[in-house]
Amino acid sequence: ELFLDGKEVPVDLLISALRKAVVGCHVVPILCGSAYKNKGTRRLIDAVVDYLPSPLDMPDIIGINPYTTKEERRAPSENEPFSALAFKVMTDPHVGRLVFFRVYSGKIDAGQSVYNSSNNFHERIGRILQMHANKRENVLVAHVGEIACAIGLKRTVTGDTICDAKHPIILEGITFPKPVIRVAIEPKTKADQKSLSESLKQLSSEDPTFRIKQDTETGQTIIAGMGELHLEILVDRLLREFKVAANVGKPQVAYKETITKSVTSEGRFVRQSGGRGHYGHVVLELSPGEQGSGLVFESRIVGGVIPREFIPAVHKGIAEARNTGVIGAFPMENIQVALVDGSYHEVDSSDLSFKIAASIAFKDGVKRAGPILLEPMMERNFSITFRSTMIISWSSSWMVKRYPWIFL
Repeated sequence: ELFLDGKEVPVDLLISALRKAVVGCHVVPILCGSAYKNKGTRRLIDAVVDYLPSPLDMPDIIGINPYTTKEERRAPSENEPFSALAFKVMTDPHVGRLVFFRVYSGKIDAGQSVYNSSNNFHERIGRILQMHANKRENVLVAHVGEIACAIGLKRTVTGDTICDAKHPIILEGITFPKPVIRVAIEPKTKADQKSLSESLKQLSSEDPTFRIKQDTETGQTIIAGMGELHLEILVDRLLREFKVAANVGKPQVAYKETITKSVTSEGRFVRQSGGRGHYGHVVLELSPGEQGSGLVFESRIVGGVIPREFIPAVHKGIAEARNTGVIGAFPMENIQVALVDGSYHEVDSSDLSFKIAASIAFKDGVKRAGPILLEPMMERNFSITFRSTMIISWSSSWMVKRYPWIFL
């Protein structure tokens, strides 16, 4: 209205109006810059301070009491019990393991003991640091709303909640995407074998999207990540930070397999070798499951045709068999399996017999259930929507000259 009346718009009024719109999710500020040339960095930081919500602009944080499983609220106040979320772990060559955390309520002093409510153990914060890029500043206390760094938390990992032991709470954790690219890695020399294993474990503790596993068939160490660049950076860190040289195989897409139709499958494992033999017999129903459901197992055994103590062995046999599909030996996903029938022998039946029988039935059923490959899908968790569009057209460009950052 001031602008339309031909009056000058005070900068403070403009900033406060924009802040109100941003906090209300009506406006999305956009700025341009270059980290390489350090262009626009200061304006970006100023915009964060001017427009993004502070902890006081946000509603109370909601968590779960680990003892009562009821919801609890914590206001962003120092009068509330301490609660914080660990969101990053990294290793500093000078001070060791650093845990970055964000304080949602209360405050924490250096040297104070905290309770890890996510995994039920106590730890002590030795020092608290305020990080400024690669510079560190010791502080005595971390207040509500602040992001700080703790030294001394040896077992706390990304996504854990740390809090006051007398007022436990579990805050909402962090959901990490599954890896989409994997490669085989091996040390260049035998002397690097132990160092490689320890270094990979350390990198995995810092980055939850980085996974390590041992291929039981080939004996290779497989590392998986979110893309080729992700893995290239981690391999470069192995050489640069950990002084471990490694050979890396060609990237492979982390495919999955699933089935497209329902089938009934029978598996028998019967062996007699003079003494006590093996006898396991199961009947399974396999059907496609919901997207992202993994493996869903259900027992429909009635009348004791299979003793209750053998059913966990059946589940284990199916769970192990699903790790190797029938198309490309990729893990199976989105499958529902029901144990519907079977039989047992009073002497020869054992956990091993039913585990093998279940594996046989599962693999046979998958072959007849229309197996297909699943490609990884990257889901973007952000979207930018402009709820209103303002078209500016006038002869005078004084506003562009005075407030250029609005139009960047």
